[in-house]
Amino acid sequence: MKKISLVLFVLSTFIFQTTYATDGYFRNGYGIKYSALAGSGVAVSLSSLGAVTNPASIINVNNSVELNISLFSPMRDYTISGNPSGFPQTFGLTPGKIESDKNLFFFPSIGLKRSIGNNMAIALSIYGNGGMNTDYPAQTFYESSSPNTGVNLEQMFANLTYAVQFTKGHSIGLAGIFGWQRFAAKGLAAFSPFSSDPANLSGNSWSTSTGFGFKVGYQGVLTEWLSFGAAYQSKINMNEFERYAGLFAEKGDFDIPANWTAGIAVSPTRDWTFLLDVKQILYSGIKSVNNPLLPNLQTSQLGKDDGAGFGWKDITAVKFGVMYKAIENYTLMAGYSYSDNPIKESEVLFNILAPAVIQHHITAGVTRKISEDSDLSLAFMYALNNSVKGSNPLEAPGQQSIEIAMRQWQIEIGYSFCLIK
Repeated sequence: MKKISLVLFVLSTFIFQTTYATDGYFRNGYGIKYSALAGSGVAVSLSSLGAVTNPASIINVNNSVELNISLFSPMRDYTISGNPSGFPQTFGLTPGKIESDKNLFFFPSIGLKRSIGNNMAIALSIYGNGGMNTDYPAQTFYESSSPNTGVNLEQMFANLTYAVQFTKGHSIGLAGIFGWQRFAAKGLAAFSPFSSDPANLSGNSWSTSTGFGFKVGYQGVLTEWLSFGAAYQSKINMNEFERYAGLFAEKGDFDIPANWTAGIAVSPTRDWTFLLDVKQILYSGIKSVNNPLLPNLQTSQLGKDDGAGFGWKDITAVKFGVMYKAIENYTLMAGYSYSDNPIKESEVLFNILAPAVIQHHITAGVTRKISEDSDLSLAFMYALNNSVKGSNPLEAPGQQSIEIAMRQWQIEIGYSFCLIK
């Protein structure tokens, strides 16, 4: 069994692929049980992958290995209404609705946890944080050398977590985070006159970057029926995407924003647990994401510190979850989350490439205990269709409108088994 686990571990690190856009470009939940609860659960300990949500949570789970595989489907499109004006110094787009290709993605997540003595534990988590993907079968921005337009951002993270129970029912945890990401863009050559480095703007295949950060968390049982949890993740400082130094601000910089989560778990009976989390993601701390399109496109160049970006704002997400355990060997889970939309109406042009406008998630899941030391879980997520509509900022006023939209679904299966009793 140990050899099989090792093989799965190694293979997963090679085939990992992530393309998400839920809480902005963060995942709605990490680990299958947390996904089934709409990402809530900072105050509870459910699995080894709980270390991603709250490093302190691993104190209260068994020594185990968790393997999850997800099938994720985001449907993205944009609609242009109104004909181009043809006026000098305007940039009108071709009217019509275009849907992005490639709507199915597979990827695994892996968690391992082991106790050290009676009050300490360590864990290793490998997972996708999020990402962005569009592949429109159109020359959206009129690049003749590329039949398609779009971007692909993939991110993978490895957390090494240490936690300690400093008094009964109360623990703290610290995770070191290693981040790896890669990015590619195509169909953007029309923006070359606005770029500080046109050779590193578009169509340069993959560019990769790595970086480090940390996460700290607390989890505590306040009464027999009330628990509290909180976690903070630092900004992860990543190396620049050198092949896209003429696209992203700060010469291709694309750091991972800081975020925090706090929440409670209420258990009025042994069978029921109700969860409420609040999470904030600080996109404003990342210039390549936060800088607006205008006036930056006119006052600076793409790739410079004040170069135009996606104009994303900070978002707050509220997540609700419920667990029911009265059926023998089964745990039923459901959840709902609502998050702010990071994209303003004035920023729709660049965000054709990254229409991360999802706000509502509905989730459900079930875990079945199949032996004393193992369980099998299934989770489903549906993200309701949402859109943002605004004027084309590079056209004559009132001439054209741009609407970007997205909806999603995900099916996830997970298996957890005891590592060492």
